[in-house]
Amino acid sequence: MSAPPAGQPGPGGQPGPGGAATVPLRTSGNPPGSVDASGSAGSSGSAGGPARPGWHPAVLFTPARLRQLGVLLLVGVLAAIVTGPTGNSDKPLQAAKDSIADVRIVLYLGLAVALWVVLVLGAELRGALERVSAPVRAPIGAAYGRRGGPIVLNLVLLAIAIVAPLVVSTAAQQSMVNDIGIYALLALGLNVVVGYAGLLDLGYIAFFAIGAYTTAYFTSQTAMPWHAPFVLNPFFVFPIALVLAALAGVILGAPTLRLRGDYLAIVTLGFGEIIHLVANNADNITNGARGAFGVPHLSIDLLGIDYKWGIDPLPYYYLLVVIVVGVMIAFGRLERSRIGRSWAAIREDEIAAEATGVATLRMKLLAFAIGASVSGFAGVLFASKQFFNPQSFSLQASFFVVAVVIFGGMGSRLGVVVGAVVLQGLAFYLRDKVPPADRYIYFGAVIVIMMIFRPQGLVPSRRRRREIQLAEEGIGAADSLGVAPTGGQQ
Repeated sequence: MSAPPAGQPGPGGQPGPGGAATVPLRTSGNPPGSVDASGSAGSSGSAGGPARPGWHPAVLFTPARLRQLGVLLLVGVLAAIVTGPTGNSDKPLQAAKDSIADVRIVLYLGLAVALWVVLVLGAELRGALERVSAPVRAPIGAAYGRRGGPIVLNLVLLAIAIVAPLVVSTAAQQSMVNDIGIYALLALGLNVVVGYAGLLDLGYIAFFAIGAYTTAYFTSQTAMPWHAPFVLNPFFVFPIALVLAALAGVILGAPTLRLRGDYLAIVTLGFGEIIHLVANNADNITNGARGAFGVPHLSIDLLGIDYKWGIDPLPYYYLLVVIVVGVMIAFGRLERSRIGRSWAAIREDEIAAEATGVATLRMKLLAFAIGASVSGFAGVLFASKQFFNPQSFSLQASFFVVAVVIFGGMGSRLGVVVGAVVLQGLAFYLRDKVPPADRYIYFGAVIVIMMIFRPQGLVPSRRRRREIQLAEEGIGAADSLGVAPTGGQQ
């Protein structure tokens, strides 16, 4: 056998005569018998041996897995103590002792063990789920093709959304309108700014307030001290609030969108606080902390149709469903347009986008204006549905909208709606079961767990899912608000 040419590797990667050694490319997977990032053994027992399942003792009871179990058990004990009885200054440790001795701790420890089992057997559980769902997915895929599957899923979810309020209580229907529906619409607007363009806006709720106070100004002579000389139907205020909120977005964005990252977030945070303070302190204009009373409900009196929305939440809910679906369709087409591709380029690398001819400032202003207009639109619905005051537009509400977008999946229209359903549904469920001081503990725990084990969100967009996969392989960064993936790490 002749020797390999100079510069080419010989057998086993050894250098040929007169050439330097070349290192074979390494794949992203672990070699057989290696140890993964968590410290547990790989899927193969020994070199060339049969693969070991996740429940095998050699994989299950490795030191890394046992440490993981211990940490989860400690978290369970801490959760039992935090959600237990309140202590007092005379016996500061008595409440902790009572919480540990209570039978509730069995539930928390059981949840910790169940979470550990899910982490250890995640691959096996995922494979079993795919095998079980294969008989259902295969006919749908064959009948509708690759693009038909999402359409069928969206139609099923729409049918569930239509039927759901008919089988729940009136209080739940009110929550579906005031909490889930309104915040789903707000999250869709903020998703344009955060998910599409990659701009962190922490004062987004200010545009919501602009829409609400615009409604009170144009629709009632008694809602606020400052009012229009004429009265409009709330439906005619929709375009006015949309334009005013979009204009406010442009006014805010024009001098500030040259900032990036944390600096832009601080500026928008200040803008939201300014609007909140003005609404709270301008007694002669907004009625101050007392809020706006007497904003009329939505009504239609046109072409022989005379219908008025009242205190029943169902008409508002179905109107919100129509609006949310329409916004999702419009934003879907916008995302696939040239504007959407420009936003994606800005989000991934603004410098590279500008170098390739994208008008970055104009596109960012457009994103701010569109997101603000949706928020103002939601403000009209909110004001015509119920009483409101400046506390309805606090920074906490703005942070919550950001949490909904990130929790559901940045850049995913369906994801942010599902995020609003899950987070606001959790808040409604805990309303009668957990003391008010403890509700945010559960809320924060759900978000922390979600960001650890599924950072891309509940229903991530395909682009976001790919960013996470590349980051896990060491290529670039997964933060859509920061630097985009630019190549492999050395």
